[in-house]
Order: sequence, then structure tokens, then C-alpha cells
Amino acid sequence: MINKQNLWFVTLFSLILILGIYYVSMGDETISVLSSDNDVSETVEVTESDVIVALQVEDDEEVLKQMNEYQNILLDEAATIEEKNDAYNALQALSNSQSECEKIEKLISDEYKYDNFVKIEGDTISIVIASSDHNKEIANKIIRSVQELYDTRKYITVKFE
Repeated sequence: MINKQNLWFVTLFSLILILGIYYVSMGDETISVLSSDNDVSETVEVTESDVIVALQVEDDEEVLKQMNEYQNILLDEAATIEEKNDAYNALQALSNSQSECEKIEKLISDEYKYDNFVKIEGDTISIVIASSDHNKEIANKIIRSVQELYDTRKYITVKFE
């Protein structure tokens, strides 16, 4: 059974991990845009990396929402032990999924030098590459590289934005 101290540790550690990932994934230009005063008259230019940042922020918000739901179940005194165990296992699975996403993102960044976003849902891995060049050979290489990380067959999609 999970005691409150361990639960708070997992909660705070998960929150710090997510915020750390978000901060590290933000580029210098994003940080400077957030910290500077913007004029309304300026034209906004959307770059390829902005799409990736938007996807990452959206995914981070979704993950935080799910984590909060699971943590509420864990803290709910009316919840059964089985519900709490299921919530704890789901929280662990969510954390494992996030670490796998980071590992794949790092692999693609290091090996292929592309900004990317990875989302894992079950056996499906969706990869978004920040590039206007839609190269099928590179997509196939990325799919093969990612599949080598797993023993079982995964459904991997690569999309260029």
C-alpha cells in the first residue's frame, strides 16, 4: 500500500520532471519571445520548430491533466485499494511512456539532426519532424531506428511539418 509520503514524492518528482522536460525542450527564441515585450503591429512568422513546441506544450498539458486525475484517485479516501493500485500503475505507465518519448526524441535529434515530437499511445508511435523537406528515405531510416529499440512490432508513423 502507498503511504502519503511516497505519493507526494512521486507527485512532486513527476511535476518537476515534466517542467524540466518542458524547459529543456524550449528553444532560446521561445524563451526570448516569452520574456520580451511584443508589439501587436509585428507580423508573426510560424517556423517549423514552433509547431514542435506547440505539440510538446499540448502533450505536456494533457499529461499533467492525466497525472492530476490519477493523483486525485490516489488521495481519495473513498477510493478502493484496487482503484488506487490501478491509478498508481497508470501513473507509472505514463511516466514510462514519457521517458520512452524522450529517448526516441534524443535518438532522432542526435542521429538525424531534426527537431521532433514523439507521442506513444499503446503500440502506436507517432513522430512529427520539423522539416519542410518530405524525404521518404529519411522517414524509413527513422522508422527502422525506432523499431530497433523494441522487441515487439510497433506501428510507427513519421510526419514532416
